[in-house]
Amino acid sequence: MKSLGRLPPFSPVLHRLMGELVLDAVSFEKLADLIERDTVLASNVLRVVNSSLYGMRAKVNSVRHGVSMLGVANLRNIVLNLSVSQLWNRIRTPAGWSMQRFNRHSTAVAMLADLVALETNAYYAEGAFTAGLLHDMGKLLIAMALPEEFAEINRLAGADWREEAAHEEAILGLSHADLSAAALTHWNLPAPIVDAVRCHHAPPAEGRRLALSSVLYVADRTANQLGVGCRDAVTAGGDPAEFLNQIGLAGKAETLLGEFARSFQASRRLF
Repeated sequence: MKSLGRLPPFSPVLHRLMGELVLDAVSFEKLADLIERDTVLASNVLRVVNSSLYGMRAKVNSVRHGVSMLGVANLRNIVLNLSVSQLWNRIRTPAGWSMQRFNRHSTAVAMLADLVALETNAYYAEGAFTAGLLHDMGKLLIAMALPEEFAEINRLAGADWREEAAHEEAILGLSHADLSAAALTHWNLPAPIVDAVRCHHAPPAEGRRLALSSVLYVADRTANQLGVGCRDAVTAGGDPAEFLNQIGLAGKAETLLGEFARSFQASRRLF
């Protein structure tokens, strides 16, 4: 946890936005005001809004126009993704760590989690994107603070993402999910997001609504099945729709995966 102090400081916008997340929602006025105070972020947001990802018919020239076109939730996710990606890219990490793969996997899980949460009316669906974006932060902390242990976990797990958490438990006595949750607690993120991140490898039994941890579990597994993971050869060889089918999305899996593929392909050029 001490390695959290070695992370670059949050930008003022990301710091404020994290604070707004504690309130579960951020208003149109506050979000636009935060973005407009950061010239670099504002220009990146407009670049995203005007990209093929959103297919605007006319060019959007102002942040407030972008907010009105996309809605607060979508733009909040864009700002979080841009800000967190910029933060990660400023970190020095040991050999064997790929920040590019880490960023791609985090973005993919965030996008899938958001789609699944909305499609299933999951509990605390508004936190799905943030939870997905930060669910593997513990892996980064291990790589930064314990490079020798990180190398050994890497060696033992090889290309099989399914065995990684077990090797972490054996060597460290805890998993990257535990560390991710501890970091998000330190940053005062909402409890539902923290709990979902902590349990994303072993979600609890379901209640009346799909738990956010189950959303993360499905999004994480699906991303890895698609070959978008933190490791080189991560594809498990199964059907990418396998985990979507398990939560009752069999009839919508193809459409959902198609929507994800289009969004993710466009986003790869932006982040």
